[in-house]
Amino acid sequence: MQIRESAENYLETILVIEGQKGSVRSIDVARHLDYSKPSVSRAMALLKSNGYIVMDSDGLLHLTESGREIAERIYERHQLFTKWLIMLGVDPDIAAADACRIEHDISAVTFQKIKEHLLAEHPNFQL
Repeated sequence: MQIRESAENYLETILVIEGQKGSVRSIDVARHLDYSKPSVSRAMALLKSNGYIVMDSDGLLHLTESGREIAERIYERHQLFTKWLIMLGVDPDIAAADACRIEHDISAVTFQKIKEHLLAEHPNFQL
């Protein structure tokens, strides 16, 4: 299923915050992305209605299976492109920003081939 870049960013952010803190609230997402609370609330409602997240009775956000699959795919791309660009000599901040743009636009086939090439050429390359 094709989803928009903004939704992918929100799902990736939920995954990252979950890994850092263990639990995620909408306010955490707003702070992490530096977005307004109303914008994040609207996005969370859309993600919920599309089956990518659920919110429990305590207001904690949880990725559904489909939401987690998308978040992990995007996060893997982000990690790979950031590390690869840094390896090429790009400043880490620029590499992370560029990786964020690349991760959404590249096809699954091309990503897989780049990943295979990197791992073959650099066996110690780790995500």
